[in-house]
Amino acid sequence: MRKYLIAGLLVWMPLGITFLVIRAIVGFLDQTLLLLPDAYQPDNFLGIHIPGLGVLLAVVLVLATGMIVANLLGRRLVNAWESLLSRIPLVRTLYAGIKQILEAVLATDGQSFRRVLLVEYPRKGAWSLAFMTSDQLGEVQEKTRSEVISVFIPTTPNPTSGFVLMLPKEDVIELEMSVEQGLKMIISMGVVVPDWEKEQLLKQQAQQKKPEQA
Repeated sequence: MRKYLIAGLLVWMPLGITFLVIRAIVGFLDQTLLLLPDAYQPDNFLGIHIPGLGVLLAVVLVLATGMIVANLLGRRLVNAWESLLSRIPLVRTLYAGIKQILEAVLATDGQSFRRVLLVEYPRKGAWSLAFMTSDQLGEVQEKTRSEVISVFIPTTPNPTSGFVLMLPKEDVIELEMSVEQGLKMIISMGVVVPDWEKEQLLKQQAQQKKPEQA
């Protein structure tokens, strides 16, 4: 009975949690429909409630905003808006910090959260997973007189909190696992471990096929 119960939970719990998370996200984004006038809201216009239309509207708004700010006029509008926000004491600190974080994380050519590292923390002989956040540390690099990188060590099972350390590059070990695999390992408290041997075998097979194709 215990075996069957666990097998059933392994099927239904991931499905249930996934459904609840998606429903919460869709419900939150559906609130964007309130931006429309009452006459144009789908519930009033169509007479029925269709879940997910808020997601479509949010995607359209983001794409439209991106198209507008990509040109010269749009950038001037954004600069004027940011200039206005910079005059508000608390708002300017929050806005500037959030924007810098998003620019660093979402930049396609950036190094933030692109590599999974192994660092000796919190003591010698104990190892923790970390993500490289930057290798351009300016004053820190100059004062330490060594090649220093900043790393983020997330906590488990909530990876949004953690510690930022600045370590010599030679003291960290770069892993081959992807960021997604590293997050899965952290969130699962070390239970979900990437099948490294299988990945190495697949890489070897791919390398062996290249000379044959040539």
